[in-house]
Amino acid sequence: MIPVSVLITVKNEEKRLVRCLAALSGFDEIVVIDSGSADQTTAIARERGARVEHFSWNGQYPKKRQWCLDNLKLKHDWIFFVDADEEITPELKCEIEVLFSTGVPEAAGYFVDGLYVMDCDVLKHGLRNSKLVLFDRRAIAFPVVDDLDVPGMGEMEGHYQPVLKSGGKIGRLSHAMLHHAYEGTGTWEARHERYAAWERGMNAKNAWPRDPVLWRQILKQVFRAMPGRAYVAFLHAYILKAGFRDGRLGFDLARDRWRYYRLIGRRRS
Repeated sequence: MIPVSVLITVKNEEKRLVRCLAALSGFDEIVVIDSGSADQTTAIARERGARVEHFSWNGQYPKKRQWCLDNLKLKHDWIFFVDADEEITPELKCEIEVLFSTGVPEAAGYFVDGLYVMDCDVLKHGLRNSKLVLFDRRAIAFPVVDDLDVPGMGEMEGHYQPVLKSGGKIGRLSHAMLHHAYEGTGTWEARHERYAAWERGMNAKNAWPRDPVLWRQILKQVFRAMPGRAYVAFLHAYILKAGFRDGRLGFDLARDRWRYYRLIGRRRS
């Protein structure tokens, strides 16, 4: 068994949780942390052998992921955060197994890329979702940011990475997971309106934490200061990252990046 505790934070995820859990066989511990689901999420988790924990947010820090790190009794200090709309590939699982086969990994944590899935096709080019999700909870934590009064803020940490508590090395795995972010596309607008409102507030307050990787931090600072960010985001995904090689779906993904940054730039009355 892979000596890692997998943490899946959920709410009303009965439609996607079965696929997510099915891909996680071989990990020593799987914990589903539920925020009051009204559907069959917790029943599905238990039926498939996962442990279920309950989370009720008090409106303060820590938010949900850091609460898990602080409060859950886990078999392992190495944890792997997986969302219900993500699917671990056999290649990624094998890479993680090899990583732990000779003892403790040399880095404190590892970034994992996510390949977007649209219309049941895996997009192999263009934008990828890259997150620091596999790490030693003794060495890495989610920062506290000044967003409790920001519109769109919720119980989950926002679109920023956890950070090293002290010195250490951050690595990157070579294989990716699948990100089924486009299921239920009718909710895209509502979800991204909320994300954009939160990001506008973070920009206005300059509340962003530092990225754990210096070059990523520099790129983020440059990008946030750019005029015409929506068009830059489109060109980055479609041209620089070769999203055009995925055909129409590659264009759709790049267009949605344009749409999202247009939402961020839209001023509310």
